[in-house]
Amino acid sequence: MLSQTVKYALRILGHLGNHPGEWLQGDQIARATGIPSNYLSKILSQLRKRGLVHSQKGWGGGFVLDARASRIPIAEVVELFDGKREQSSCLFGLSACDPDNPCPLHSHWDRISKSFDRMLASTTIGDLKTGPASRRN
Repeated sequence: MLSQTVKYALRILGHLGNHPGEWLQGDQIARATGIPSNYLSKILSQLRKRGLVHSQKGWGGGFVLDARASRIPIAEVVELFDGKREQSSCLFGLSACDPDNPCPLHSHWDRISKSFDRMLASTTIGDLKTGPASRRN
């Protein structure tokens, strides 16, 4: 349901959230989260452009989570990397699967998908502090 890039971005944000106000170097974040360094730098660049993290070069620099980021729903992170979430394709592969022409699992899958979207909208970046990124340390 989420791309690998989004999963990594959420892991990064959770890790930075566990170190509020601390400037962490990219290699520290990569080691702590298990994300390849080259992939990490691309994700951090996007997070920085969006204003979710700040970066500083030189000694004592690195990356830090923006204080306001903790209130942002993770749905915005998903949209940043994957675009707007569309209704999932039919599990049976039917080209016309909708409420008028449902597959056998349509109503179940529709409920699951809507529940997932509600979770993304109601979970904030601040909620990630107790997630998997914090347990990797």
